[in-house]
Amino acid sequence: MFKKFFIICNFFIFCNGIVQAGQEIVAVQSSNLKPFEQALDGFKNVCKANIKQLVLSEMKGADIVEKIQDIDPDMVLAIGNEALRKVRKIHDIPIIYFMVLNPQSILSEEQNITGISLNIPPRKQLSTFTSALPELKRIGIIFDPSISGALIEEVQSAAAESGKILVAQKVHSSREVPSALLDMAGKIDVLWMLPDLTVITRMNVEFLLLFCLENKLPVIAFSEKYVALGALLSVGIDAFDIGRQAGEMAQQILSENDLTYARHDGPRKIALRFNPQIARKTIVSINTQIVRNLGIRVDDEIMKDARKINF
Repeated sequence: MFKKFFIICNFFIFCNGIVQAGQEIVAVQSSNLKPFEQALDGFKNVCKANIKQLVLSEMKGADIVEKIQDIDPDMVLAIGNEALRKVRKIHDIPIIYFMVLNPQSILSEEQNITGISLNIPPRKQLSTFTSALPELKRIGIIFDPSISGALIEEVQSAAAESGKILVAQKVHSSREVPSALLDMAGKIDVLWMLPDLTVITRMNVEFLLLFCLENKLPVIAFSEKYVALGALLSVGIDAFDIGRQAGEMAQQILSENDLTYARHDGPRKIALRFNPQIARKTIVSINTQIVRNLGIRVDDEIMKDARKINF
């Protein structure tokens, strides 16, 4: 009798830490981009709830909030910036975002929303690429203060600590970017591309990469896709692992002892109890052709562990 009671107790203790069968999650994706799909795969790898996927780019103007309320799930995932903009209007369901850049620029004081930011701390990025390229001292950055002002303060502090010289050019519209880069010619050893939406437009990226290639100026990017286009190196995220990280957070939220609290009362306190996180894993990608073209030496250890891109 005692043995049977012990087994039952252990069973309930074990169940406290898992998502219970029948719980439903709606995953709202901004689009079908491969990194979003990889992130959702990572989430599913950890969290075994029933997941219904909705892709905004395929919904042709449908009211996503109304659609979610009709489904009445236990949780909503917002994958991508546009997805978060849409679902932030929901206040009675726990929401976890991931693959979102600068979530603080979208959110205000919503307490039912938490998640994993795409932003990698500037100190971590700077430490990585200065280890890869120790001889480069003068770092150029173009930024819009209305978007990246707070980020630049972190960058300036990190640069000062590492003994690097930061040459920062402010712009207030995408049209100012080419002239800002021309003003920095001869004054910098490397250009650091930040995820600034004013600066990073298709035309500007083409101009920046071409100018830097012609002037043998290495470019450090925040995404591997720019390495494939001609940047020297990127310090980026692992989409699958971000999904796993979000899945672990979802497990904690959904495995509350009192599911009524977790689903109906808990949303008002989710953000207070589960702090937003940053991506825990980074990936360095290097364009080996650009390394050869520029005649730059990259640290052997970083080169050995990096993803090799050759365009």
